[in-house]
Amino acid sequence: MVPGTASNGRVLDSATRELTRIRLLFSLAGRVDPTAGRPGRLLDRFDFGRFTPHLRSSEAVLPVPVLSERLAPDDLELPGAPHPLALAALGLLVVTSPRGDATLLMDCDFAGETPAVAVAAWLATTCFERDQLRLGGRPLLDVVSERLNLREPLAFGQNVHQLVFPGGELRVELLGTDGADETPRSVPLNEIIYRGRLPSGAVSHHGVQVPPNLRNHGVTLSAHGRGVSVQAGWAAHVENCLTLVAVGLVSALAVLQRTRLATFEMMRANQQALMDSPYEVRSLISRLSAGVNELQLDLAFGVEAYVDSLLIPEMVLEGFQSSLRDALGIRDSLDNSARMVERLTSVINARSAALDAALAERDDRRDRTVSGLVAAATLIALPPTLLLAFFGVNGTDVDSHRSILDLHSYGAAYALAWLPFVALFLVGFLLLRRVSGRSGSLLDQSDDGRVTLPAPRNPGS
Repeated sequence: MVPGTASNGRVLDSATRELTRIRLLFSLAGRVDPTAGRPGRLLDRFDFGRFTPHLRSSEAVLPVPVLSERLAPDDLELPGAPHPLALAALGLLVVTSPRGDATLLMDCDFAGETPAVAVAAWLATTCFERDQLRLGGRPLLDVVSERLNLREPLAFGQNVHQLVFPGGELRVELLGTDGADETPRSVPLNEIIYRGRLPSGAVSHHGVQVPPNLRNHGVTLSAHGRGVSVQAGWAAHVENCLTLVAVGLVSALAVLQRTRLATFEMMRANQQALMDSPYEVRSLISRLSAGVNELQLDLAFGVEAYVDSLLIPEMVLEGFQSSLRDALGIRDSLDNSARMVERLTSVINARSAALDAALAERDDRRDRTVSGLVAAATLIALPPTLLLAFFGVNGTDVDSHRSILDLHSYGAAYALAWLPFVALFLVGFLLLRRVSGRSGSLLDQSDDGRVTLPAPRNPGS
């Protein structure tokens, strides 16, 4: 009988596994164009069984494969001493979200027995020393970047999640382990989840989570920490869906971390910007606004799209997704990051309003200055115009033998031309002084320094 198939022919979600499989998920720094490669759809790469209709309806949201290769097991070189595990098959897959957030998936099948201690050591090496992983004698990410034809080489991000699908004796040993009881039989499970970082023989359940609806003693087991998941007794299509859930959460966590750093960078740019001109302020607002728009798109389509059960609304997967999401702290990080982006938006709006007010005030001052200059030019031009008209008249009051600067003869003309404008200037000056004096008395300051409004005047007085 085929593993995962009942006697009546139905495909079950549980199955036996002879060989241990480990899938390594590495978040990658930078972005990869979803159209960079054409290795086919994700639905064509894996068998998702009865969950396929859910994924087909949400295919536009799923990660897109940009590189998919089967490699010789001997090509993978780990740092340090030779590891006791024998690698039987090796697959390499790079997927990227529609926003370009890339995740590297290494699919490793092992031959022979895989004791918990050896699995824990293998997990620790591929996690903590992942920068030293080599493929065919070259750094792993250099090979991946070359095959993707990227201009800049990829780099490992901060997030790693390793899914262990135990087979053979390891599977039997772990299925006999009840994660709720602190017995010596729990030691292999903790050894794997903690990557062998606890003292030998120590038993601890701190940080190890076992979703209740995925726990069926002796048949299936799903337990995980932040960085390692142990999934025992599941059929291949469930394993593939659990991997897809983990890929989405690892990618979402990487987006949240990038968003948080970008928010701080934008806040620092806002504080340190030199704003000597309205053009510089407007340029700063434009850059910050564009950055906030990208952050909001990242939070919406790089995080929120993968943190709920809408993609695969099935209890088997929802329990693991919810539990791993809580272990990674994605929900709280998403809420905090969204509030930070909202406050950054408020700062940008306030700076934009201040810029508009400053520009309006500048335009008002400019208009007043231009009006004053026009009025002054008019006042200055009128007296000479009148005098020129007077001297240009062919009359008896103008002596062609005398200079127009002869004030003894033409003083009365100069006085008549300038006196009205001088009187107008004096009257305007007195009126402005009077208005300034009244406006200054609108707020009276008391002896104790408090500002009070003046008492209303009696209209009849």
